[in-house]
Amino acid sequence: MKTISKKDIVKKYYEELWNKQNRDYIDTLLDDNIKFHGSLNIQTFGKKAFEEYMNLVLKGIPNLYHGIEIMVEENETIAVKAIYNGTHSGELLNYKATNNRIKYSGASFFKFKDNKIESIWVLGDLTTLKRQLENEE
Repeated sequence: MKTISKKDIVKKYYEELWNKQNRDYIDTLLDDNIKFHGSLNIQTFGKKAFEEYMNLVLKGIPNLYHGIEIMVEENETIAVKAIYNGTHSGELLNYKATNNRIKYSGASFFKFKDNKIESIWVLGDLTTLKRQLENEE
């Protein structure tokens, strides 16, 4: 049986878990003790807390799409430059729905344990995101 590469795991994280919103991939891709640090100043520990974070984000931007622009592997870590876009049709960060199309960039760093994602650290361009949520763009 072929072992899936770390890059393929990250691709599935974006495509299956986020873009297709297939939550079955939480168990498939994430370590039981997943540590997540998001740019929305939210930190989670464990699969259930990660799913709650995911639900919070998707409540605000239900059609959120994560596009991988660059992916690099170095010292067992995968770094991704991504572009996020969707429609702000629900409350997010205390901003009521604007129905604005949003688009902003971010960088994520993935670490692994036993071929599952053990930690994710994300830094997004919140200045650009907040401008769009405030209806300035």
